Amino acid sequence: MKPLNPKKQGLRYGIPLLSLFLLLTSCLGWILEKPSFVLREITLTPRSLTEMTLLLGFDIHNPNRFDLTLQSFEYTVFLDNEEIGNGRLEKELLIPSSSITRAQAPIAASFKNLGGSLKSVISGLAGKDVVYKMEGKARVKALFGSVNFTFSKEGRIH
Repeated sequence: MKPLNPKKQGLRYGIPLLSLFLLLTSCLGWILEKPSFVLREITLTPRSLTEMTLLLGFDIHNPNRFDLTLQSFEYTVFLDNEEIGNGRLEKELLIPSSSITRAQAPIAASFKNLGGSLKSVISGLAGKDVVYKMEGKARVKALFGSVNFTFSKEGRIH
């Protein structure tokens, strides 16, 4: 029997490996459980007489048995059914497997645009329960590919 040419031998192993990689990547949605986001706190920092920065403290729960990297995260936050602002996380964030990671993200807002929701922010800072809704889109990367997804979470900040 004649030995295989090195090019043919590379194809012999390369095509099945490429097929396996493509199969795993296309099945990522079945393998990967979406992380969940829970808003825990809002910190208010005045920037001027008319503008302020709201710093959101939230937990990201990774239910998977493997680490995830949060590559992009865009969000809109509502307090008592009024939009207080939106923003994005500017840096990638590693979320270890089967754990909860605390993150912070800013929202720039002006006092005049907040209207009635300023009362909700101040109530939340005073320790009263505030109903919130956080929605947006995220992109996470795992060892074998990336996936985009939307999220929506409602709850109470204590």
